[in-house]
Amino acid sequence: MSKFMNSRYASLEAYTPGEQPRDMKYVKLNTNESPYPPAPEVVASVGEKDTELLRLYPDPTCRDLKRAIAAEYGTCESRVFISNGSDDILNFAFMAFAEKGAVFADITYGFNKVVAQLNLTDVRIAPLKDDLSIDPGDYMNADGRLIAIANPNAPTGIELGVDEIRKIAISNPGSVVMIDEAYADFGCASCFDLAMELPNVLVVMTCSKSRSLAGARLGFAFGPEELIADLETIKFSTNPYSINRLTMKAGIAAFSEESKRYYKDNCRQIAETREKTVKELKELGFETTDSVSNFIFAKHPGVSGQKLYEKLKENGVLIRHFTQDRICEYNRITVGSPAEMDIFLKEVKKIIGEKKR
Repeated sequence: MSKFMNSRYASLEAYTPGEQPRDMKYVKLNTNESPYPPAPEVVASVGEKDTELLRLYPDPTCRDLKRAIAAEYGTCESRVFISNGSDDILNFAFMAFAEKGAVFADITYGFNKVVAQLNLTDVRIAPLKDDLSIDPGDYMNADGRLIAIANPNAPTGIELGVDEIRKIAISNPGSVVMIDEAYADFGCASCFDLAMELPNVLVVMTCSKSRSLAGARLGFAFGPEELIADLETIKFSTNPYSINRLTMKAGIAAFSEESKRYYKDNCRQIAETREKTVKELKELGFETTDSVSNFIFAKHPGVSGQKLYEKLKENGVLIRHFTQDRICEYNRITVGSPAEMDIFLKEVKKIIGEKKR
């Protein structure tokens, strides 16, 4: 760190994204991307005319994209917020709603900790239960803090029921309850209706996972008009042109009826592949959480999490390993295509077999 760096950020621990190595071709199951391409309508949406218009600034209000998202979810545009990926929205929410602090789980999406540090937020950590599920009781009295819950949680993939989240929101009228639903489309009940009903619920979503647009960087959120207006104030005070023209065009196409059917089929296929892979892993002696996401969280009593990760990487398969004490024996495995998961399982069986000899 240089001597010119603001001392307020001297202890900042930046978020570590999943590996993006270029040394060889990998079966990439480490960053929860979709194994399927964007919908054909999305691919066709960006043409030569759009690239010519890159010389002009995009619409900072994202009017047409907001209209498409609002129509898809059956709400009004004033209750939709759009930004450059859901991470952007998490940061804005901490800026806007965490003046009195924040509360989130000890094991959850790592970006929460980073944006809390970045915004000098006082944090109350709520430990997961022994089965790695969220204890709703830890959130019933947040004292005005921002309540940040990933649902399903990451990296565990475990869902917290909508009824429990409703109780949390009602018991904390002075707190914003932010539900990060990055992975909800793969089998988790959404809190969208709560965001339409209650004055303090914000639901954050992304096009990166179920809509195959991780590279386009497009996140969106739903909530009461007052909360959405607060987020707009933060956005227009930092980067009003955060959604570029090409992403906006692709996003509009991603919310068409044709694309909706395509993505729904992909989510169904991913969920089926997840369950098939979990079954085979359990037959090999693995323990897994009850993931309703597009990833599996698993450990094996005979092979350390670190060793499994290293051996798979040596053999061209990338998964995600975490070093926190409570989960260091686990690995997070993105659900790829059936063919990719066959390769993964084949390599896992080799490693397990070597350990048994």
